[in-house]
Amino acid sequence: MKKEKNTNMWVGIVWNCPDMKLLLTTTLLFLLSASSLLHLLPLRPLSFFSTTCTTTTTTTSPTPPPLLDHPTIINNVTVLKRSFNTHGSASYLFIQMGAYRAGPNSFAVVGLGSKPLHVFSKPTFRCEWVGTHNGSSSSETVDGHKILPDWGYGRVYTVVVVNCSFNTSVGADSSGGSLIIHASDGSGSVERFPALVEPPGTVFDVGPPEFDFVYCGSPLYGNLSPQRVREWVAYHAKLFGERARVVVHDAGGVHREVMDVLKPWVELGLVTVQDVREQERFDGYYHNQFLIVNDCLHRYRFKAKWILFFDLDEYVYVPPKSTLRSVFAAMEDYAQFTIEQMPMSSKLCHSADAGRHVRKWGFEKLVYRDVKRGIRRDRKYAIQPRRAFATGVHMSQNVAGKTQHKTEGRIKYFHYHGTIANRREPCREFSNSTELAFEGSPYVFDDTLRSLAGSVKRFELKTIGPRLQRTRQ
Repeated sequence: MKKEKNTNMWVGIVWNCPDMKLLLTTTLLFLLSASSLLHLLPLRPLSFFSTTCTTTTTTTSPTPPPLLDHPTIINNVTVLKRSFNTHGSASYLFIQMGAYRAGPNSFAVVGLGSKPLHVFSKPTFRCEWVGTHNGSSSSETVDGHKILPDWGYGRVYTVVVVNCSFNTSVGADSSGGSLIIHASDGSGSVERFPALVEPPGTVFDVGPPEFDFVYCGSPLYGNLSPQRVREWVAYHAKLFGERARVVVHDAGGVHREVMDVLKPWVELGLVTVQDVREQERFDGYYHNQFLIVNDCLHRYRFKAKWILFFDLDEYVYVPPKSTLRSVFAAMEDYAQFTIEQMPMSSKLCHSADAGRHVRKWGFEKLVYRDVKRGIRRDRKYAIQPRRAFATGVHMSQNVAGKTQHKTEGRIKYFHYHGTIANRREPCREFSNSTELAFEGSPYVFDDTLRSLAGSVKRFELKTIGPRLQRTRQ
């Protein structure tokens, strides 16, 4: 009762005080006005993690309204004109990977193009050299010659090599310049982009090649076996010699354990690794294999005397009385030559190795060769890059010079299909026979590479030490 009296007394005092009554009325009106305006303001979420407050103003151009069907009159006849509204792009006109000098007056630009465009339309490339001469700017333009070297295997994208050959030497005075490509889709639309920029002082000097042999590998992907990679690199490091370079293209297959195997050889200067994983964005044949080998061809065009193209489950071999250099010296009159395949089983091992096969290297224990007749075996090849304009996976169709296919008895390669991607022990069956049938194919015992395993192991130990001795399958 006492509390109620105090409350009534307080209200009465407030209400009877003119100043107090005016203050309360004004406050109440302000709150009502503010509440009526709040719903007109845009709501913004509160952030409890922001450490800075920025205000940005963005202006976006309005989306054009879609075209509408409408009647029109043609030859005094009313027809309904239909509209076609485009959204997005299906593929790029050109995706450049590399651009290289091919001579004093020529260049090669390597990339991908839309395959449907090249099949059903007539896209063109025009080359422009913009340079400076005696302090003034100058330019020269010529039609580009496009080469599609992937034999029709392209998917959404096909490989395009654009050859730009000017009438005179360009940039020969070391003043620098830029190669500009004007790419047309065949309908009148033209994209202009700089393909290559040479800063002032750039000198094009073709001297003797830095390497006798360069290996251009196809893109590596998947969960590869570090041990098989180790064996392949050690074998070919011994075969190629010191004046060689092994180019590894990582399309996702050079995981940490594989990189650990490559690292000692990278440090020695034998191996170089290129990260080409971004090419997976563009749907081409077999992880854009043709793109990768063409870029490697032009990248090492003047650095290599010979470039070899084969895979990491394939081992090049020359007979004991020959050397790799002597075989290649006999082929100098040819622009390229192909190499015969020796298909080996990836499962059959000899009974003598049973129980200790885990410690042996792959090419040491897989000793049975497929001798089935009537099958066309893929061949791999070597090429003199200065005589080639573009290349393929099994040979080039764009060379200046002769091709030699009759190389039997002089050079061959042993193919252990699928072993590079198998991280399990490869031996699945053991036999002590010299001839046998396995999984529908005839096999014979062949210890050609097995006999070289000891020398390869000693070479690896001498060259890089024991750091790879604990490499896993």
